[in-house]
Amino acid sequence: MIVEAIEEFAAALPRRQALMGLDLGDKTIGVAVSDLMWSVATPIETIKRRKFTLDAARLQELIAARSVGGLILGLPRNMDGSEGPRCQSTRAFARNLSRLWDGPIGFWDERLSTVAAERALLEADTSRRRRAEVIDHVAASYILQGVLDRIRHLDHTNEGQAR
Repeated sequence: MIVEAIEEFAAALPRRQALMGLDLGDKTIGVAVSDLMWSVATPIETIKRRKFTLDAARLQELIAARSVGGLILGLPRNMDGSEGPRCQSTRAFARNLSRLWDGPIGFWDERLSTVAAERALLEADTSRRRRAEVIDHVAASYILQGVLDRIRHLDHTNEGQAR
């Protein structure tokens, strides 16, 4: 099930299951997962893209192994907020994946996530070679952490309204 609004995504999530964030690139897919309490995003791996069936099979292995209840894909909008070919490719990937997995799939504006990941790795004095190896899954963790923070904000807002 693909949902556009993060509020719908949050409402569709099963409790006590991890969330997975994906940073889709032309050559790689960065993968990050959350803890079961949806507090912290952790980068776990970068998948070298081959063809969709192989990429999806690896993602399904990770989803099963990590008890994932929802997927977030970084949506690479242009700086003016418009959607170009990379967004169309991401949405097509989500549609194809939704045929293989029943959980909720949402999108998160990923503008500047790779820049933030690169800056964090530079501050950690990571070598250029190591940055190249980890940048995609670190970017995925930035995307996922943004979603986790937004969901936490939604939960606090809803608690205030219920009182």
